[in-house]
Amino acid sequence: MTSKHDSPAAPGFYNAEHYDPNKLVPENSVGYLLRKVMSSIRTQADAQLASHELTYAQWLPLFKLSLCTTAPATVASLARDLETDPASTTRSLDRMEAKGLVVRERSTVDRRVVHLKLTAEGQRIAALVPPVLADVLNVHLSDFTHDEWQLLLSMLRRMLVNGKPPVPPSVSAVSSP
Repeated sequence: MTSKHDSPAAPGFYNAEHYDPNKLVPENSVGYLLRKVMSSIRTQADAQLASHELTYAQWLPLFKLSLCTTAPATVASLARDLETDPASTTRSLDRMEAKGLVVRERSTVDRRVVHLKLTAEGQRIAALVPPVLADVLNVHLSDFTHDEWQLLLSMLRRMLVNGKPPVPPSVSAVSSP
């Protein structure tokens, strides 16, 4: 049995042999470069949002909460969306609540669930984030053509799909003779 990694790459397609574990250097690692780009984006956005006394740990959750329009966000759903643990999310929410940006309301249906809502001030501050992010992203993409930008988005989306774990085969019910 062969996997997609065992078969030779079609002409023009990625060759799984490009990354040799004995010759791997960070400067050529997609993961390293993506992390460096994200760090640069976060640092520049932090610098622009610092005048509003916001850090990445606060402006990103505010922005995410501002996008919740269909159902109220919960601490657990926000932590999943931010890819952080619930304890870290709770600490950020404590600081944002102290600043009057967010309120937490315990669910009347399930006391374990805590719903999150932006205050009017939280909505005002969250509205500052998209223009800053757009500016920072535009700086990072400043010498890209429109087609290159679209190609980059397409490639990153493909990497996400390629990186998903394979779906295990369905366990079929054992039938009796």
